[in-house]
Amino acid sequence: MSGATNEHFIAREPVRAAVSADGRDDAGRAFEVQGLRFRYSPPFDRSARWTLDGLSFRVEAGEIFRVVGPNSSGKTSLMKIMAKVLRPSHGHVRLFGHDVQRLSQREVARLLALVPQESLQVFPFTVAQTVLMGRYPHRPESPWAAGFGWESPDDLALAEQAMAEMDIAHLAGRLVTELSGGERQRTVIARALAQAPRVLLLDEPTAFLDLQHQIEICSIVHRLRDEQGLTVVLVSHDLNLAGQYCDRILMLKDGAAFRLGTPQEVIRPEILRAVYGCDVLVDAHPESGRPRVTLPGRARR
Repeated sequence: MSGATNEHFIAREPVRAAVSADGRDDAGRAFEVQGLRFRYSPPFDRSARWTLDGLSFRVEAGEIFRVVGPNSSGKTSLMKIMAKVLRPSHGHVRLFGHDVQRLSQREVARLLALVPQESLQVFPFTVAQTVLMGRYPHRPESPWAAGFGWESPDDLALAEQAMAEMDIAHLAGRLVTELSGGERQRTVIARALAQAPRVLLLDEPTAFLDLQHQIEICSIVHRLRDEQGLTVVLVSHDLNLAGQYCDRILMLKDGAAFRLGTPQEVIRPEILRAVYGCDVLVDAHPESGRPRVTLPGRARR
């Protein structure tokens, strides 16, 4: 691949401002989720538990928005619905004013990129080939562009820049099946960045990463938001990362919104006790002043 520049990396296709059904300008709103309900069982099974039950919230364009909550609280299901991987049972999700369910999967992929919690790599593609797949939604509208060989110099440059961002350029020729968990995770994130989305959905993006790369991921997310206006929605179990690296937090409990607000409004001892059922220490980080969660010390005998 040839050298890439930041100008290549930040190029995106223009998207028209959207106007919702009631006439409001939704150009400044990335997501509007209204009355969302979802369950995995058949609709006629009235005894099944709702995975998501009555969720309503908004994500502003350019916002770093975290979704937290205990296991089985519906976080991953919510991300999949926002990316049109799953269809809600009730309610709707609007993406820049457009009903997600009315958009084609390719139209959705040109607006957002999803990094799932687990990404199974079965076929032995190289890292470079995998990252380049992020450009597939932008391929030319031609029957001859269905397979490999459709890549333009700009596509190659974008893929190379994404690999550089994620510190995997030296792995370009390696097979993804030979990578460690952390290397594979960074490859999947690089593929999403190569997609040049307006919204990035990340489900536990730092789960397999060491401390250095966790910090780098958070720094990259902030820089892309500041430089490009990228909207980022993250699912995370790490309350300290949530407190330090986001604008607002949605805390779920049993598939419903328990609290939505700034880190200072959400990460509070009484709220964490009610949601997680345990007592923790919450104080102010010495540098940022944002809330920091600490596990209590061992009980004295």
